[in-house]
Amino acid sequence: MRDHNGQAVVVLADPLFNFHVARLSALANQYRIPAIFGFDTYVVAGGLMSYGASLYEMNRGAAGYVDRILKGTPPVSLPIQQPTRFELVVNAKTARALGVRIPQSILLRADRVIE
Repeated sequence: MRDHNGQAVVVLADPLFNFHVARLSALANQYRIPAIFGFDTYVVAGGLMSYGASLYEMNRGAAGYVDRILKGTPPVSLPIQQPTRFELVVNAKTARALGVRIPQSILLRADRVIE
């Protein structure tokens, strides 16, 4: 990205990327490229911000499915579920280090701001 004058990056929520949370966050910061991620784990690891489905809620829903399957419900009879809770998380410390000003309107809407 740096070689092509990239100004920002969006890292999609994908198992391949999720395996490299700390590395991707560190590389974005090392090359001073603001990055938004799909899950808050990247922001906790130092990434700039994330917006995506709540991992807590998704795992809770999956646990409910496991419970129902173990109690005999055929998996084919379970409805498809879509995420209903999305979270915006901002790492203010990373923003300062990158020289990025996060608008107050974003900070007020954030579910969590990491200082």
